[in-house]
Amino acid sequence: MQKYFSKLYDYFSHALFYFSIGLYRVLPGNFHRVILLDVDLKFTDDISKLYDRFKLFTDDNIIGIGREMQPVYRTLFTQYRNDHNGTRVGDPPPHGLPGFNSGVLLLDLDRMRDSKLYNSQLTEESLARLTGEFTFDGYLGDQDFYTLLGMKYPQLFHRLPCGWNRQLCRSKRRTGEEHIFDQYHRCDEEVKIYHGNCNARFP
Repeated sequence: MQKYFSKLYDYFSHALFYFSIGLYRVLPGNFHRVILLDVDLKFTDDISKLYDRFKLFTDDNIIGIGREMQPVYRTLFTQYRNDHNGTRVGDPPPHGLPGFNSGVLLLDLDRMRDSKLYNSQLTEESLARLTGEFTFDGYLGDQDFYTLLGMKYPQLFHRLPCGWNRQLCRSKRRTGEEHIFDQYHRCDEEVKIYHGNCNARFP
């Protein structure tokens, strides 16, 4: 897994950034649902309301995850976007597919265990095919995998509203391209969780 979604000796090459993908294989069968959270989060509401999002999963959803709020995947999908004029892959919301951010994850472990589709994507052959299809060379660990999987099989994911993972990092904001950045970074919903990624300060 690491060879597809990290660089050698990179921060995200550590196994820690991949364990969410196969956690259902490790935990006992009496663990049914899990919420995984980055350490750089600040809650402004009751975490039980986040757990309630499991009730909104459709029959096909196995993972709840929020969108990436910077144009990270606009860049990582550059070759694919160049080869597929008009694609929504890497485009900003509301109509684009900006990719996912794994700072807040809802895992339905039972569904992950039972999903033939999900489990079929964890083989070496499937990973090579998936990354090849999207001409993808990532470095962000599990969220790269979820992003690719979401492009191909969106039905597997329940998309959390931006207020449940309001990312504050602005490292991808470039002079002259502020209008592009703002399309990704904007969140007009009530913030339930602030995500201080890349050492961003909380408001």
